[in-house]
Amino acid sequence: MDQCPATGRVRGVPCFNCNSAIGKLGDDPDTVRRAAAYLEGISWKPTLVAPGVYQRPS
Repeated sequence: MDQCPATGRVRGVPCFNCNSAIGKLGDDPDTVRRAAAYLEGISWKPTLVAPGVYQRPS
């Protein structure tokens, strides 16, 4: 059973591996999207955050 860490409400009943992955990815949808893009082979480019300063994708 998967629960929202902020509210404690039950979100669903994923398999053990999926539930573990969700927790290890910090319950963060953006992190899950980046992981999926990595698996799909989408290349990530650094993001310009200030003039001359780039953030590498994590």
